[in-house]
Amino acid sequence: MGGAHGVCYGVLGNNLPSRTEVVQLYKSKGISAMRIYYPDHDALAALRGSAIAVIIDVGGRDAVSNLANNPSAATDWVRTNIQPYYPNVLIRYIAVGNELSDARDMSLILPAMQNVRAALVAAGLSSGIKVSTAVKMDVVADTFPPSRGVFRPDLDRLISPIVRFLADTMSPLLVNVYPYFAYRDNPRDISLSYATFQPGANPVRDPNNGLTYTNLFNAMVDAVYAALEKAGAGNVRIVVSESGWPSDGGFGASVENARNHNQGVIDNVKNGTPRRPGQLETYVFAMFNENQKTGDPTERSFGLFNPDKTPVYPITFPN
Repeated sequence: MGGAHGVCYGVLGNNLPSRTEVVQLYKSKGISAMRIYYPDHDALAALRGSAIAVIIDVGGRDAVSNLANNPSAATDWVRTNIQPYYPNVLIRYIAVGNELSDARDMSLILPAMQNVRAALVAAGLSSGIKVSTAVKMDVVADTFPPSRGVFRPDLDRLISPIVRFLADTMSPLLVNVYPYFAYRDNPRDISLSYATFQPGANPVRDPNNGLTYTNLFNAMVDAVYAALEKAGAGNVRIVVSESGWPSDGGFGASVENARNHNQGVIDNVKNGTPRRPGQLETYVFAMFNENQKTGDPTERSFGLFNPDKTPVYPITFPN
């Protein structure tokens, strides 16, 4: 699979449109892929025949733990959440865990992935649907310059078997890549223009390989590629399973910055990165501003669209 212009569909709002309306909005905007964060049967039903590719998360830590410890639970999960919909719904990846970077939680990921994959094999679905996990950038240490990227030593014993599993099953690693948080945490060393794909940013040259970076997003992705290569999984491709920028609520959060970053991410799909040129499958976070998200105020302002389906700012997906 090459590029895909995806958008993550979160539902932590009490004023969001119906699942059917959401699928129609994806189609009308030319958005070719969707990520959902649990087996949302109403969304899956609305996706039937839409040709929208889907990442489906198994759910939170408890769901991952259940799948890790109980092979029959994985069989039931696939029977309930995949077989009634596939291939009418174009389920492309199953994400076993989202940003589980605590060592105890991460120890659950590989056995859960193995059990889900075994269930897919038994159902005859393993060639079309790949099993992966979504990780945060903090699983990589020493990300500058990108060629120095390596998986964190304290997690390496857990991550290396995971990425070898991905290599053996020809599955991608899902990575949530957020230049916004890197910029917010270090605006002294990271310029806004470099973080938001703007012309005029001083390019960064990697002295170890001569590659030049004109934006932070590609530098972050290539740091993970460097880590994969060092872990003996250089054939594993990356799917950017989340990347976004808030339009309100905190430092650097504005409509202009969000539009610049997210349009840059969308436009970058066709080019890939300096280390891996070509198409890069990418999912922008998120479709809607979600008024019931907790935590930092910015969390409620990552949407491309308002709950009434009007755009927060102009954004264009290529046809």
